[in-house]
Amino acid sequence: MLVLPELRPSERSGVAPFHAMDVLADANRLKAKGVPVISLALGQPGAPASSHSLKAARDMLEHGVVSYTDAMGISPLRHKIAGHYRSAYGIVVDPAQVMVTTGSSAGFNLAFLVGFDAGARIAIAAPGYPAYRNIMKAMGLVPVEIDTGPEDNYVLTAERLAHEHAKQPLQGVLIASPANPTGTVTPRDELERLVQFADREGLLFISDEIYHGLVYGEAAASALEFSDRPLVINSFSKYYCMTGWRVGWLVLPKALTRATERVAQSLYISAPELSQVAAQAAFDAKQELDGVRAGYEINRAAMIERLPRLGFSGIAPIDGAFYTYAKLPEGYGTASEFARRVLHEAHVAITPGLDFDLLHGETTVRLSYAGSPASIAEALDRIAAFLRA
Repeated sequence: MLVLPELRPSERSGVAPFHAMDVLADANRLKAKGVPVISLALGQPGAPASSHSLKAARDMLEHGVVSYTDAMGISPLRHKIAGHYRSAYGIVVDPAQVMVTTGSSAGFNLAFLVGFDAGARIAIAAPGYPAYRNIMKAMGLVPVEIDTGPEDNYVLTAERLAHEHAKQPLQGVLIASPANPTGTVTPRDELERLVQFADREGLLFISDEIYHGLVYGEAAASALEFSDRPLVINSFSKYYCMTGWRVGWLVLPKALTRATERVAQSLYISAPELSQVAAQAAFDAKQELDGVRAGYEINRAAMIERLPRLGFSGIAPIDGAFYTYAKLPEGYGTASEFARRVLHEAHVAITPGLDFDLLHGETTVRLSYAGSPASIAEALDRIAAFLRA
């Protein structure tokens, strides 16, 4: 009998699982059995895309052919995005440097592929979005995780970045503001210091701005307010409520624009034309989308008021996005076990912090409050009952 060589996955594919997705799969199995699970596990708006976006998509499906577009995206959407920077930040952005992407996920892939060679060291904050670390590792890059915590409001500072760079040179830094999982907004003056340090030292500064529009105090600054060298990643998923449409954008430094277009042509061809048309219409839906954000503000207030009384501590500032990141109440073991019990006993899905912080994550959890105020209130009631039991 012929014995064939064993097939094995590549070493580069050996990234950690995304635990939030594992929680989602477990929650979906319970839902399939009729269990009334409330999910606080994923960063996904509970609201649909705006009526403007839905109408634009319906009109296109009824009257148009859905086709490939240029790899950079359709021109009207790229001009809308450029205009957004003028109105929201007072920045002049050349539409030629705007690329429409298949969600922010494709944006990160392109940024890392075009911005760095294999072996490059890129600083990120811990806790942080796990896909940063996993995509980098899959591409042969080195994520350099810098610890943050309640003592520094979960903000990665220019001083900490400089310290890490002095120990061993970095080639890039990625800053998310507002951040996932903490919701922390990097203060404007600190963001400026970070950008200026990166420019002086020749580091590529990648700014994850996908939660802009979901800030509950002073508006978050864009890295482009301080320099034309950062690479900015944004998305229609969060504020614009278009997660499943898979459409985002990059604002590219001029020196990287053509190279990014070349790589995108082979990897993706283009973002879906239907999604691009719907995204263009989303810029006309500000009043509707701000109404969705008002619901998040109600949920945020409930989290701020109730979680400390339930024994959660070390809570991140919750400046923006729609997450609460907190240390577990005492006496409940690991976050993974706590999340499993809360799901199966209280029927609320939450994410253990291990996704976001490999060192301290088993002491923390993330709760998304992107649902309706009624569902968030019910979820908190269920968690309270679980903790009293």
